[in-house]
Amino acid sequence: MSAYVQDTQFFTRRTAVLIGIIALHVLILYALATGLMQKAIKLAAPPIQTQIVRQVRKHLPPPPPPPPQLVQQQVQVPPSLIRINVPAAQSHAITVTKHVVSAPPAPPPAPPAVFSPPMAGRGFPNTQSYYPESSRRLGEQGTATVQICIGPNGRLTSAPRLMRSSGSPRLDRAALRYARATSGHWIPEKRNGVPIDSCAQLPIKFRLSDF
Repeated sequence: MSAYVQDTQFFTRRTAVLIGIIALHVLILYALATGLMQKAIKLAAPPIQTQIVRQVRKHLPPPPPPPPQLVQQQVQVPPSLIRINVPAAQSHAITVTKHVVSAPPAPPPAPPAVFSPPMAGRGFPNTQSYYPESSRRLGEQGTATVQICIGPNGRLTSAPRLMRSSGSPRLDRAALRYARATSGHWIPEKRNGVPIDSCAQLPIKFRLSDF
């Protein structure tokens, strides 16, 4: 009995679904027949409206005419001959005479200055008096060059300087002592007979053969 009731319910549902499908198809066919579908399409997507725009042509005024070209005519006028009698002008120019004054003759050139070198004067010391005894015993000998500066009075104006060594420190020291001892015993250098300051190099020899 229960099985019969279930089959009846299933049949009823199936019949209702089938009837709904048939009704839907009927509505679609009716809509197509009555034009409802076209109205719905028009509402969903309105038709595209086109509008033709007429182009308005502007009438421009014509360009102005070109300016007229003027042709310049050359008129040839013959030159008139005018004769003017001009009297000869008298010259009133001033003549300038230049007198060249001769310059006086140049004085003769001064004669060249005459120098006389310094020389040993009276009481000049002897080198052997300053020969070191130790150098004599050791046989040392040689020549030391010393620079001296002499004033107009014959005295040294500065301390003598060793310019070249003799090869022995003892002989070099003896040469400096000898150069200092010559102060006041020099005849100074002269220019045109006038004593002047001067510097010279004095070679001082120490030789054993002089004894």
